[in-house]
This record gives sequence, structure tokens and C-alpha cells, in this order.
Amino acid sequence: MTVSRFKPGQSGNPNGRPPGKTPSVQLKKAIAESMPEIINSLIVQARNGDVQAAKVLLDRVCPTLKPQALPVTIDAGNTMTETGNNIIGATLTGSIPPDVGAMLIKALADQGKLTELDELTKRIEALEKVR
Repeated sequence: MTVSRFKPGQSGNPNGRPPGKTPSVQLKKAIAESMPEIINSLIVQARNGDVQAAKVLLDRVCPTLKPQALPVTIDAGNTMTETGNNIIGATLTGSIPPDVGAMLIKALADQGKLTELDELTKRIEALEKVR
């Protein structure tokens, strides 16, 4: 049987690790202390044509813009086929962008699958009641 110097449930280092001694904390501290020089160096490099340095600065100051979809108005047909034709027509005439048209057609197709599944479920339930 192995004999331990410590009692079960009792830490060998009750005070724990001293704060600020982990490598990541020390690295963050060193970077924070050198931050003004790092930023000035990036600015100088960007002014001298370093595209990567310019990108680093711009990414921090001006985050990438996210696309925003504008509201779309399309006549809903009496059937899904009519609605699909309206979407395709609006895409072909330039009323809506192609990517928005594609998303709408996919959404319409998914809705058609849900409707079909719902109808099949009702048919099966009706057949089971007849038995």
C-alpha cells in the first residue's frame, strides 16, 4: 500500500498558485505593457504598404459588415406552384436578388414537404381508424 504525505481531502498547497503566474497571464501582461508600441508599429507598417498590418488595424476598428436583407413583397398565389412562379418571375425581372429568390424557393419547397407530410399523416390516421 502506498503511503501519502497528505491526508485525503487536504491540499498539499492550501494557498494555491500565486495569482498572475500562469504563462497565459504573463503573456497577456507583457502584450498589454507593449500595446502602444505594437499599435504604432502596425500603423507605420500599414502606411508603408503592408496590407496585412492594415487589415489587422481595420478589422479592429471597422468590423466586417454583415449583409442585411431588405423586406421583399411578392404576390402569394392560390397554390404553392403559383407562389413559386411569382418568386421566379420576380427574380428574373430583378425585383429581388437571385440569392433571396433562391432562399424563398427553398423555403417554399420545405413548406411543401411539411404540407405533404401532414397530409400523409392524416391519411394514415384515417386508415387506422377504419380498421
